[in-house]
Amino acid sequence: MTYASTAVLALLVHLIIHFDAIRNDHYRNETAPGKAYRALVCTVMLFYVSDALWGVLYDARLVPAVYADTVLYFAAMAASLFFWGRFVILFLHEKSRFMRFLSAVSYLAPAFFGLALVVNFFLPVMFWFDGDGVYRAGFLRYAALLVQVLMFIAVSAYLFVTLHRTEGRGKSRHAAIGIVGAVMAAMVVLQAFFPMQPLYAVACLLGTCILHTFVISDMKEDRRVELEELFRIQDEQERELGSAKHLAYTDSLTGVKSSHAYVEREKEVDRSIADDRIREFGVVVFDINNLKITNDTQGHDAGDLLIRNACRMICRQFKHSPVFRIGGDEFVAFLEGEDYRNRKALLADFEDKVESNLRLGEVTVASGMAVFRHGHDNSFRRVFERADQRMYDRKGLLKSME
Repeated sequence: MTYASTAVLALLVHLIIHFDAIRNDHYRNETAPGKAYRALVCTVMLFYVSDALWGVLYDARLVPAVYADTVLYFAAMAASLFFWGRFVILFLHEKSRFMRFLSAVSYLAPAFFGLALVVNFFLPVMFWFDGDGVYRAGFLRYAALLVQVLMFIAVSAYLFVTLHRTEGRGKSRHAAIGIVGAVMAAMVVLQAFFPMQPLYAVACLLGTCILHTFVISDMKEDRRVELEELFRIQDEQERELGSAKHLAYTDSLTGVKSSHAYVEREKEVDRSIADDRIREFGVVVFDINNLKITNDTQGHDAGDLLIRNACRMICRQFKHSPVFRIGGDEFVAFLEGEDYRNRKALLADFEDKVESNLRLGEVTVASGMAVFRHGHDNSFRRVFERADQRMYDRKGLLKSME
């Protein structure tokens, strides 16, 4: 019963520490790293349950039941490995060859587990129980553990090597995740040598406790700061509600500038072009994908939510630019100053985020950018039309990627 007792204790501690992640809507709906972390927490919880049952069933020598639970044990292990990789990738949000490698391994490792478990039904290559009901480990079990060790070591080594390039809280986050990788690798090695000890459960408990203490607390702080900023913006908007002009020039659904404000901005820019008072600006046109399908299949409330989420994504990326909603699913950002100077990087990051959302089934927005060509463009409309055409080209590309 010692084996089962350890797993039960790990499960109870896990539930206490991660109760907010299991029930809090923030982890389910707000951020991709938050959702990946919540999925990791839930799969680890499933692993603890299977591990506790394994100890009870094995002591009772219920071979068919313990065989089924062993399959669940390895399946939960594979799922936790997948969501660990996804969490690291989404949380660190780094574009590097290593992250692409980790993404591939995150998918291939669980596939290896699944294939090995299927083969094991017909040929005991991963585990079996002898005539006395004693658990025996096959060579593929050690191969599966080796895959995990290599994955954890690779993550840990990469984060420690790149630690000097990070600053502020990013340094502590890299260090914490690197330590988790090292702890998991060490405990998985021990589990390979002592298969009848609940060392993997202990490793998961230590790893998730470190993540919760040093990483998730930072995520909560980021969320708190973001909420404070949103409340500040909301307070400012509420103070302006008394102005009829504000009401007319603000889109009621999203809070960004309305089509009326866009028409006025277009006229102002045209006057500035005619008087040669403006030399540089950029226009980004956005169009939300699948809004009509969402309205038709899920209703207009879901469509409105899609519009608000898309608008929030645009505003977060082009935070120094006025954003206008000029149609039901169409937005325009007017780039000047810092956003104009960083326009290529901002648009590239935005498009990367959209492609990531496309793979995850989240909101996708087609975008196209054009810049004012002094001496060539005689109106704002000409710049807009080039951006609009590029947006439709991008929209076609996203449709092909679906």
